[in-house]
Amino acid sequence: MALRLDRRRLVMGGGLGLAALALPGGAALAKTLLSASGFTHGVASGEPGPDSLLLWSRYVPAGEADETRLDAEIALDPDFRQVAARGVVRTGAYRDWTVKITLDGLEPGQTYWYRFIGPDGSRSQTGRARTLPVGRAERFRIGLFSCSNLPMGWFNAYAHAAARDDVDLWLHVGDYVYEYGIGSYAADDRIAERVVLPAHDHEMVALADYRLRFACYRADPDLQALHAAAPMVCVWDDHESTNDSWEGGAQNHQPATEGDWSTRRAAAVQAYLEWMPISEEPWKSYPIGDLATLYRTESRLIGRTRQADIGAAYREGTEAALTAFRDGVWQDASATMLGSTQEAWLARELRANARTTAWQVVGMGTIMGRTVMPGDALDLLRPDLSEGAVRSFANAARAGRIGLPMWMDRWDGYPAARSRFLKAAQAADADLVMLSGDSHNAWAFSLSEDGRPAGVEFAGQAVTSNGMEKQLGVAPSVAARSFVAANPEMAWAQPSGRGYMMIDITPERVGGEWIFMETVKARTSAVAGAHRMTVEKGRRRFTA
Repeated sequence: MALRLDRRRLVMGGGLGLAALALPGGAALAKTLLSASGFTHGVASGEPGPDSLLLWSRYVPAGEADETRLDAEIALDPDFRQVAARGVVRTGAYRDWTVKITLDGLEPGQTYWYRFIGPDGSRSQTGRARTLPVGRAERFRIGLFSCSNLPMGWFNAYAHAAARDDVDLWLHVGDYVYEYGIGSYAADDRIAERVVLPAHDHEMVALADYRLRFACYRADPDLQALHAAAPMVCVWDDHESTNDSWEGGAQNHQPATEGDWSTRRAAAVQAYLEWMPISEEPWKSYPIGDLATLYRTESRLIGRTRQADIGAAYREGTEAALTAFRDGVWQDASATMLGSTQEAWLARELRANARTTAWQVVGMGTIMGRTVMPGDALDLLRPDLSEGAVRSFANAARAGRIGLPMWMDRWDGYPAARSRFLKAAQAADADLVMLSGDSHNAWAFSLSEDGRPAGVEFAGQAVTSNGMEKQLGVAPSVAARSFVAANPEMAWAQPSGRGYMMIDITPERVGGEWIFMETVKARTSAVAGAHRMTVEKGRRRFTA
């Protein structure tokens, strides 16, 4: 039984309405969801190489079997008359019946179709994927996504992107799922039909919770269509585990009620590796001919140190306290986003690959561009904003006046590590392009280090998660001008609108297009507008 949320019935297979997840029968629905059989969640591909692709699906056998075997095949045509490679893979309840297999011996720069065949002869949905090019490459296009909060809206960005025929791969830079229970959402933030399990106030904590949440998200037909249309390179951020996570804990983890952090972290990682088309390598590079090298990074659960805590300085409320924090804790050279092993790996890769590929494209969960709160922030806010929200903006504006960033959870909360990263790119003479998400809004940064250009950053808006506009009492364009004026690295901003980005890479330039959907509160692929920025080869700053 294939589980999908279709337009006509809002159904998760077998006539099971998602709205029922909010009703007392949700437990019975969960049992039905988890006991569905056959190919339940479509197909996906990832880890593209010049001669290989990783293929993913989920197949649950009927009956009481502990394991099953599936055949996988990949072909040059959608009718599978020209099969290029075959393989056999085993799965079981021990990995939530998900399957992953890498098929190699493929041709570079070639479009393939793939599918799985069950032991009963049933066939999965057919997916399409393209291997990476070798040698001279004139163009490569990447679709960029982040922050896909299912209860907050329809995945219209996925639907629009999946209908394209000009994409080589997708890059999802995190918050693919969210850990929160439905009860934590304000009524006007979510859509009644978009309810996920575990139900009500229950967060993802145990392995079963994370698996069930992925099962709900992956039942969405627009997400299934996206995965079937092109390979995805995946980067997790915090909400795949819980908010503001780091190696030893998280803001949204309470040991007294939610148990040991290492247990929760292990459960989150296991479910992610089961349900996503990704290898178990924690970070990886992908050569795109002589055009670019794409890097998949890990900046949350392996090497990241605890975020600097500015709270005490805010509570003291003096400039002296903020200055002491700025010149002390904030500057700590031992603070790291990537950990020393990954930092060294990435520096070596940049040195080696900048000699052979034109662009160094780094996928990252959080933004690198320096961002301080504008001094006039309080003038930008809605008059009815809560006292706590106003206080948060006021604190950040005071901190911004002495150069402290808005968020300690991003790269500019780790200034020594940020400096090391950008100096490594400069030492490699790399044309660096950062692709990031996390903030829910759209930004462009011309990055600098030691007063010299270090690269650019395309920071994409959320697929569905709320952005800053909900707190603004002025037009978003007014707020954008204020942010750009307060931040020398910021080349452009749009603090409203949901959607995704398209990154177009050629030997001479990299262009980015922010595509804004008309709405996420109704299911439609209508586009409200777009914005484009470009970096020319060798400039390492935005030119338009």
